[in-house]
Amino acid sequence: MNFSRIIERWAAQFPSKVAIHFEGKDWTYLDLWQCIDFVSGRLAVAKGDRIAYLGYNNPEMLVLLFALARLGAILVPLNWRLTAAEHREILADCAPKFLFCDAEFEEHAGKLGIPIGKLESEKQTLSGRDEDDLLIVYTAGTTGKPKGAVLTQSALLWNGYNSIHAHDLSQADHVLSPLPMFHVGGLNNQTLPALLAGARVTLHKRFEPGLWLADVAQRRPSVSLLVPATMAAVIAHPQWQKTDLTSLKMLNTGSMVVPDSLIRAFHERGVPVGQIYGATETAPIAIVLLREDAFRKAGSAGKPAPHCEVKLVDGEIWVRGPALMRGYWKDYSGLTPEGWFRTGDLARLDEDGFYWIVGRSRDVIISGGENIHPAELENVLADCPAIAEAAVIGIDDAKWGEAACACIVRKEKDLHEKAVLKLFEGRLARYKHPRRIVFVDSLPRNAMGKVRKPELKRLVDAQLGFAKPL
Repeated sequence: MNFSRIIERWAAQFPSKVAIHFEGKDWTYLDLWQCIDFVSGRLAVAKGDRIAYLGYNNPEMLVLLFALARLGAILVPLNWRLTAAEHREILADCAPKFLFCDAEFEEHAGKLGIPIGKLESEKQTLSGRDEDDLLIVYTAGTTGKPKGAVLTQSALLWNGYNSIHAHDLSQADHVLSPLPMFHVGGLNNQTLPALLAGARVTLHKRFEPGLWLADVAQRRPSVSLLVPATMAAVIAHPQWQKTDLTSLKMLNTGSMVVPDSLIRAFHERGVPVGQIYGATETAPIAIVLLREDAFRKAGSAGKPAPHCEVKLVDGEIWVRGPALMRGYWKDYSGLTPEGWFRTGDLARLDEDGFYWIVGRSRDVIISGGENIHPAELENVLADCPAIAEAAVIGIDDAKWGEAACACIVRKEKDLHEKAVLKLFEGRLARYKHPRRIVFVDSLPRNAMGKVRKPELKRLVDAQLGFAKPL
């Protein structure tokens, strides 16, 4: 048995039921299954082959995923926000056999040195099983180098069961899915679990706040998922107060500490805001705040999902369960010998057993739901001969939650902000670029020579006017 059976079974039970609505077209479960069956029979791939996908949200990406599940092959979704240089680094690591892409990305794909995928006329052997690897999702490591979290078909099933619990999903539900499916958030939080539950999905090509509000009013979804940056965009839209939100039994969010003001804005409109805590490595669902607890525990991450173990070790969240990654691509490292994933996030447990995220032991900056690792930016700055030394920290940002700030000790005194920002063009995706440049005389360091980033952040906050009491 393989992961595609979730579509096959619903196609047999309810062939005419709509599975996905996308850009004005309905795909029934039978339509979806017939496409999966056709594509899986004509993909010239062997068990274990990696196939990359570059494109906006589209049902065709889901068809490819399920087809690869039948073949025992692996999908590598690429973040379309990244530069060609960043894509080449990922592709060199996972060595895909070929790449499928949207028409909008054909020119970009041509720069990557990977053959463009096509369907063959000969039927292929279907040998995929639940225990096979199905998905490699890349996340930057603490060194700034991308690492591919490997998720099996079984892991996606168990994550789907966790999501059904988190959202109280059933065949009657209608999920509005606007977030990019190259992330586990857009793909695994609600989209795949909705199909597992036999629900209906309205899929957006890209997030656009006006379209999200229009579809909530007109298509009447029961559940949706937004990260804080997209929540803020929806709230700031002129149609926010005029839009009927009563079809939503809940909205889920996560990816970072969610500002109280965003939660409060939806609560004031009568929409409970749940939360999902997790990571790429956890597929991602690990801790969930249910609709029943949303108002009384607003801001909490919630309690462990049913098929997930969670514990605090010196305040750090450790996660274990059948939905976790098998490890990072190639060496399958990343878990303890007992199967625990150390998240690097810090939390406290209240008297009712609810987890509250209090910070991160790592330096990762989460800006608009996207992870930015300071090492990536610091590597770029280190290449500049006009810079003596540099460190990157996260600072508060009203729009994105956090933003990258580059703290620079100049070697050449005439170095200016525009010249620094130009260093990142073509090297890193634009969302990773620093939004503030601060020139300092020196960087605070400890006895081992490491930059004391908490102290540096206090100094920068004071300089920028964000000073907080110690």
